[in-house]
Amino acid sequence: MTYAPHDSPVRPVDPVRSVHPVRPVHPVRSRRTARFLAARSLKLHRRAWAAVFAVLVLTSLVLGGFALATLSTVAGHARVERYAGAAAVVTGDQTTRYTAKMLGDEAQSTSAELTERVRVPRSVLPRIAAVPGVRAAVADDAFPVAVSVRPTGTRTSTPTSTSTPTATPAPVYGHPWQAAALAPFTLREGRAPAGPRQVVLDGDLAAHAGVHVGDKITVQSLGAPAMYEVSGIAAPKGQGDRTGLGHQGAVFFTDQHARQLAGHPGSADAIGVLAEPGVSDEQIHAGVRAALGGTDPARSVTAGQRYEEDDTGLRVLTGDSRGEPEFLDAAPSRWGLLQLLVSVCTLVVMIAVLVVAGTVAQAVHQRAREMALLRAVGATPKQLRATVSREVRTVAVVAAVIGAIGAVPVFGLLLRLLRSRDAVPAGLELPSPWWLYAVPLLTAGLTVLVAWLAGTLACRRTATVRPAQAMGEAQSEPERPGRGRTVAGLVMLFLGVASAGTAVLQFGEVAAMAASTAAMTLVIGCALLGPWIARGALQVLGAPVRRFGGAGGYLAAAAAQANARRLGAAITPIVLMVAFVTVQLSGGATLDRQGGRQGVDAVRADLAVTTGGPGITQQSVDRIGRVPGVAAASGVLHSTVVLARKELGDPRLERLPVLAVDPAALPRVLDPGVVEGDTAKLGRGTVAVGKDRARSLGLGIGSVVTLRYGDGANVSLRVAAVYERSLALGDFLFATEELAPHMSAPLHSRVLLGLDVPAGQVQAAVQRVLADSAPGARVSPAPAGEQRQSEDRGVGEVITMVAVSVIGGFTVIAVLSTLTLIMIGRRQEIQLLRLVGAGRRQIRRMLRIEAAVVGLAGLVVGVVVALVPLVALSLPLTGALPYLPPAQAGVIVGVVAVTVAAGVLLPMRPALSKRHSAGLARR
Repeated sequence: MTYAPHDSPVRPVDPVRSVHPVRPVHPVRSRRTARFLAARSLKLHRRAWAAVFAVLVLTSLVLGGFALATLSTVAGHARVERYAGAAAVVTGDQTTRYTAKMLGDEAQSTSAELTERVRVPRSVLPRIAAVPGVRAAVADDAFPVAVSVRPTGTRTSTPTSTSTPTATPAPVYGHPWQAAALAPFTLREGRAPAGPRQVVLDGDLAAHAGVHVGDKITVQSLGAPAMYEVSGIAAPKGQGDRTGLGHQGAVFFTDQHARQLAGHPGSADAIGVLAEPGVSDEQIHAGVRAALGGTDPARSVTAGQRYEEDDTGLRVLTGDSRGEPEFLDAAPSRWGLLQLLVSVCTLVVMIAVLVVAGTVAQAVHQRAREMALLRAVGATPKQLRATVSREVRTVAVVAAVIGAIGAVPVFGLLLRLLRSRDAVPAGLELPSPWWLYAVPLLTAGLTVLVAWLAGTLACRRTATVRPAQAMGEAQSEPERPGRGRTVAGLVMLFLGVASAGTAVLQFGEVAAMAASTAAMTLVIGCALLGPWIARGALQVLGAPVRRFGGAGGYLAAAAAQANARRLGAAITPIVLMVAFVTVQLSGGATLDRQGGRQGVDAVRADLAVTTGGPGITQQSVDRIGRVPGVAAASGVLHSTVVLARKELGDPRLERLPVLAVDPAALPRVLDPGVVEGDTAKLGRGTVAVGKDRARSLGLGIGSVVTLRYGDGANVSLRVAAVYERSLALGDFLFATEELAPHMSAPLHSRVLLGLDVPAGQVQAAVQRVLADSAPGARVSPAPAGEQRQSEDRGVGEVITMVAVSVIGGFTVIAVLSTLTLIMIGRRQEIQLLRLVGAGRRQIRRMLRIEAAVVGLAGLVVGVVVALVPLVALSLPLTGALPYLPPAQAGVIVGVVAVTVAAGVLLPMRPALSKRHSAGLARR
């Protein structure tokens, strides 16, 4: 080594003639030199490193926040409330599985959660009760109920549904009184129900409804509403001042009456197992499993959860998994949330790598002349690499630690947002164990690693070439980008277009994945081809800029032409931001717009009956249909089915939202847009299929499709009709009599009415019928469009909003940082222009034109990149071009314009100030 700090002699080396390696020095002195150079460089280039610091802080914060949310979801489980006092709970298997043979006779399996309850035969009760250590085996049924208050001494009153948020906690379920021991509930007032017209309410429900012991209330379950006397009020034992379960209400009937109301006397929703004192949960689990015929060891599902299948398809749940039968929607929602978070995390990591690598590389490239000079005066390649590595590590470690600390409140904010928007069901608990908060340290380490690799690779060229060559390359950019970079960019563009073509040919999940892959691949290709894109933008915009921009336009065109790589580095993050945000916003907006239109077009009804409670019974629908003037009445049932199929050779289980209606009323109240067949033939054993789904599965009239209902029943159905409004109605349409037996609670979400007379003549009569048969229901004279109820719709909307906001803001910071670094590196150029006579107004005009060129090129390329996957996905699915609301498009354009203007003009304000101009004049 021949270069050292100021306390060591320096021996200059001829940069042209010296081709032999320099004499090595002691490693300690080499490290001391690198430390000295890094400290001086950090102080000298603090503004440039400040931009890198901001990007790294945000990278660590975003990665840590999403990683915390993802791992919390992995550890998530259903809340344990109603079965908190049970040692174990026996329930049906709420999972369906599909096994398919792959190449070479190798079998592969996949599974999906079921959304309707799989029940337990009551015949196993004696076997469970006989297990040693079991104190009691209690059968429990949970059926939705709606409570309305009728004060004593009055004949009628306006019913108030307890499902409204201001009246009572939702949902509310009815249970047999013997199941109160599983919480356990104890009586605080009154006595246990002794007759079929007596009930016990939990304390929260009674307080919200304003009822006391002895009051009369109307309770509607799966049948007609009836009046009951409140015989007692109960509260969970050992809960302090709490008088309810927290996330569900409870109404207790006599055991026999509860079994009649549940409607399945031969089976129970679950069986709770109470243990003798001193008997552990593990002993109960092993004994009950053996009694049910299970032979395999218990399998761990997640932390604190354990279950085991036996030969009858039952499961024995202990620990945190006891809450699964209480909240059936917790497991599917958890899986859907986990999938969305994993996809967003993958996207965040890819974008973070691109942004961090580009920002760090730009910061290092700004010092190319300085590093070339160090090489010329004798610094070794190892010293340069060590210097840059130390600089990057110093900045990255501090930034990553600050971001990791900030990731914790970001995680809390994300969870609160999910809860406030009802994107996550109340029954799903997302825990935060102590080990979870070590995760941001791992993401901070990843941030440091990416920054270090980017810095090392950025200085590799300058550190390895001969000093004379490094000095020459530092003076100007190469005329053309490297061949390897160009070839790689073209390959990525080809792969992106190929992925878009795959999205056109495929359907469902594969098409969505292909479109997402196309967007990211095209963005990476544009990043690699940034200099070529910049040159192309200049070819298009150069002539008008020179012609109409005056002296400033000429200067802008000349500066951009001489520094195409620099311009490409500025355009790349803009393309990334515009493409990502446009794809995310336009994809959902296109589906919502087309689905909304189909839903409005599908509804032909004149009136609609809706309720804020658990639903409307079929008896109420029949009574409404008999009102004079009502030509047709059909309830609408919502459920899910699971479709088993192969995608690219792999087995897939896809859970789809479906609905069922009365086929006889279809032409009058709902028009699915039949293109083939006849919906009048819907009934037992038949189904109508959406046009796109029929095409993807190769189905036609008379074909047979195998589906799994929400309760796990695997049935083969004959296709009776094919319709086109599947975005609104779902991919499968059933008759009520076919779908209802496979639902836990076959209650209609609303009733559609077709009339023979004006609506005003019928509405009052329908409302009177509802007062007795469906308390709390309302009649609407303008039915809203029908829309399928996707279970993860709320989660998807929230995650998309968060992803767009976070990653959009992240890339805005990246654009600002990149442009700031570029403009800081151009201050000498601006000073030189001022010295040769350019005025401040001309330079400002030049900078504004450059900002306009950068922003316009980034917007155009970003929109083109987004349109390729969006068109490939939307045209086959909706038959329409992608749609983006004008307000959102305006926000994107405005953010790009403000960001680019700030990144270009603000760093140059000191160089264009009057004080600085006076200093140049004195020179």
